[in-house]
Amino acid sequence: MRSTGKSPTLVLVTLVTATITLCAQVGPQETASGQTQERLAKATREAMINVLGSADANPSMGEEAKTFDRLVGTWDADYTFYRPDGTVFHKKGELLFGWVMDGHAIQDLWIGYPAENQKERTIGTTIRFFDTALKQWRVVFVNPQFNYVVTAQGGREGDRIVLHGRDTDGLPIRWTFSEMKADSFHWQGEKSHDGGKTWKLEEDHHMKRRSA
Repeated sequence: MRSTGKSPTLVLVTLVTATITLCAQVGPQETASGQTQERLAKATREAMINVLGSADANPSMGEEAKTFDRLVGTWDADYTFYRPDGTVFHKKGELLFGWVMDGHAIQDLWIGYPAENQKERTIGTTIRFFDTALKQWRVVFVNPQFNYVVTAQGGREGDRIVLHGRDTDGLPIRWTFSEMKADSFHWQGEKSHDGGKTWKLEEDHHMKRRSA
């Protein structure tokens, strides 16, 4: 998730120019082939990623950039889920953090590897940005495989990051980043059934930074 420094217009012009050049270099048969279409599709995907990604936080973020900047990178994840029936489900995965949208927001990808009866990986993404009016971080998490969308907001509380929101069933949720070190951190997802008086742990994840 790193930016090339090019503007969206320049990237688009470059992409169109490359497409015209490619078509001029090959014959009609190759232009219509699946191989050529695949090359063009790949170029389009790469252009989108390059425009989306940013090397660093935008300078306008100031000190608030430090809230999530320390998490930028790739992490090996050890996921633990506490199910309503009392059973505990473990699986491995990875978590990727990077600045996007000219450094005005940070995005992450939560990936779970296939496990138990799950034949394909699970993947969700969060967009996080600092709301200068509310003076809080606002986040939107989306997992399309489960038709799941939730929002939360919060920020730093001492040496932790704490976010509050409501689950799809209307109950309060609390997401906490803690024990944050250069090479590891702890994430917990909790839900309250009594208006925030007590909290029940639903997710308990440990992350280890992946070495280069």
